[in-house]
Amino acid sequence: MADLETAGLAAKVLTVSDGVIAGTRQDGSGDALVEMLTGEGYDIADRRAVEDGVESVRDALLDMSEGFAGLVVTTGGTGFGPRDLTPEGTAAVLERRADGLAEASRLVSPFGRLSRAIAGTRGTALIVNLPGSPKGSVECLGAVLDVIPHALRLLADQPTEH
Repeated sequence: MADLETAGLAAKVLTVSDGVIAGTRQDGSGDALVEMLTGEGYDIADRRAVEDGVESVRDALLDMSEGFAGLVVTTGGTGFGPRDLTPEGTAAVLERRADGLAEASRLVSPFGRLSRAIAGTRGTALIVNLPGSPKGSVECLGAVLDVIPHALRLLADQPTEH
């Protein structure tokens, strides 16, 4: 539920899916993440979908994080499929890794052990990879959402009480 901790925080959602781009698959994970984030008090500043691939993810994340102070979540492309290249595209834009966030999200279910997701920062944006399923994306984000407001305030060089 939204509170003072998340007041004024913004988020962006990037769905990485060949099927969504082709129109053969609904963006259920993107919908679920927008619902969760708005329910937690985040303003959704942008929502996009791109095809799987290193360059498509890299280019979208460069654009979405440029000058942005907030959370950017990706959904999809973190597994072992041949087109699952979201972590590689994300690594190309990160300035600093935040491995604890990715590790914590992997602990929510046995399938988390199959995740290649990463997290980190670019400027004042915090980027977090999430699985492509609605259930998995919400569970993994839920595992780290409590510390994200603190991280965003640190990135923005704002005083915190922790």
